[in-house]
Amino acid sequence: QVQLVESGGGLVQPGGSLRLSCAASRITFKNYRMGWYRQAPGKQRELVAFSTSGGNTNYTDTVKGRFTNSRDNTKNMVYLQMNSLRPQDTAVYYCTARFFVTDYWGQGTQVTVYS
Repeated sequence: QVQLVESGGGLVQPGGSLRLSCAASRITFKNYRMGWYRQAPGKQRELVAFSTSGGNTNYTDTVKGRFTNSRDNTKNMVYLQMNSLRPQDTAVYYCTARFFVTDYWGQGTQVTVYS
């Protein structure tokens, strides 16, 4: 069974930084598109960033220039470096793995940006 385990969430003030990590197991990691979704209270889940198996990375407009998604295919890890955090970044962040139309999800990690 595929496992995705996130870590690195927490509390941070506006302008601060956090780094999320996701450890994947039981998948051929290099073949998967790896990324992050987030869901804020009362809102729909949204795609934040992803890196394809070919190494291309995409971001939603609201995080461009502030967040960096990276992957280490030797360690089966994906990371989301989040800088210049804003209160509106507060959400549960989920690691995802996609292969064709099959999606796997982690359990989520809470990120709270407070004044």
